[in-house]
Amino acid sequence: MTETYKAKAIFNWSGGKDSALCLYYILKEKKYEVLCLLTSINEGHNRISMHGVRTSLLEEQTKSIGLPLTKMMMPEMPTMEAYEESMHTTLIALKQQGAEASIFGDIFLADLRKYREDKLEGISLKGVFPLWKKDTRKLMDEFIALGFKTIVVCVNEKFLDKSFVGRIIDQQFLSDLPPSVDPCGENGEFHTFVFDGPIFKNAIAFELGKVMYRTYEKPTATTKDNSYDCDAQEDASSPFNSGFWYLDLLPSV
Repeated sequence: MTETYKAKAIFNWSGGKDSALCLYYILKEKKYEVLCLLTSINEGHNRISMHGVRTSLLEEQTKSIGLPLTKMMMPEMPTMEAYEESMHTTLIALKQQGAEASIFGDIFLADLRKYREDKLEGISLKGVFPLWKKDTRKLMDEFIALGFKTIVVCVNEKFLDKSFVGRIIDQQFLSDLPPSVDPCGENGEFHTFVFDGPIFKNAIAFELGKVMYRTYEKPTATTKDNSYDCDAQEDASSPFNSGFWYLDLLPSV
């Protein structure tokens, strides 16, 4: 019997809930062969862009998932040109390894999807969006029901206060969210680190570090928001318009 052909794909991995649920769908459907997990890294701090999670914990995640990790190293505030050049170089190299598609966990940010698709079209890669237009509350209900466990590592103070940092997402967390906050944090309201669930061989061990506050200097017209490849929009929810509370997760000794 001839094995069904599966296109090779890059999976854009942030380490958070949307990525985890999206990857669960992809692995379950078996339509694509995931060539690698691609993550943008702030090289100045050696952490996942915008989420602020240490790369050592990212590496533990990908090891437990059992897929190769490709890191795209970026300066903290890259220019648009530098960001796009780095992304282009990375994707071309992965295409040479056989990649035919690039998978994202975006849900309803139309401008972001168009940006991705336009850039991918230029190098003949297909954009794949398994979560697109799905109800975000239903997605979070499914995420919890499947046994995923995730902790909030970053909140935008414009939408949520410091008390939400460090909380495990469960039904109580969803009930406590203000009506204006999307259950998936799709507008950049909060970011998470997934540490257990059906895509992992074992749970990721960590300890709670300090909670820190940070603001971002408004960029020049040529500066690229280094979180744009993850979840945030360049509008009222842009990181340049407010401060953020971060929880530093520490690898367990």
